[in-house]
Amino acid sequence: MVNRQKIMIVDDDENIAELISLYLTKECFNTRIVHDGESAMREFDTYGPNLVLLDLMLPGMDGYQVCRELRQRSSVPIIILSAKGEVFDKVLGLELGADDYMIKPFDSKELVARVKAVLRRFQPEKSSSSQNSGKIVEYPDLIVNQTNYSVIYKGSTVDMPPKELELLYFLASSPNQVFTREQLLDHIWGYEYIGDTRTVDVHIKRLREKIKGNDSWALTTVWGIGYKFEVKNI
Repeated sequence: MVNRQKIMIVDDDENIAELISLYLTKECFNTRIVHDGESAMREFDTYGPNLVLLDLMLPGMDGYQVCRELRQRSSVPIIILSAKGEVFDKVLGLELGADDYMIKPFDSKELVARVKAVLRRFQPEKSSSSQNSGKIVEYPDLIVNQTNYSVIYKGSTVDMPPKELELLYFLASSPNQVFTREQLLDHIWGYEYIGDTRTVDVHIKRLREKIKGNDSWALTTVWGIGYKFEVKNI
């Protein structure tokens, strides 16, 4: 019997939470609903979800705080669902560690598509050894493995949400090639991501906080264009 992936839905609106659960159950996911931040923190440890759908406007501990604390203890994907549609709210959610941000009201098919897309990135299907061999890039002090979603920097494993790792891997796989923010959005987020290019800036900022660089390579800003993984003496 195939184990179903588990989604934890954190939303104080019971009707919305039940509808989301219904959509996901039809797609063969297991779900658990909680209605406040404190319960979400408790249930996260006992339920062990593969992904968290998180509302921002929660009683008590709000969604921002829940996102921050979940990210400190786990790299499990987080998709924020919120009626807050301002750029500031989106950027803040991403800076706190969310992997995606959807604005309410949303289309049920798009929600399911985004859930599946994020899960595919975080838990890629097993592939042949010939395919796996192309999913690792290595530089001095840095190994990025997209097969098992791991990053080793200066000998230590770095916890990294899926999109951060994918962005790092994509850039490092094409050393010294400049990519615009729009290109990076298309390659990493795909499915016509409804957001703005500041999403890329936020993820680059988070990568730089974790990966400081090396004498032979660095994550470099190309002003007015975008970013590149700069490698010297290649």
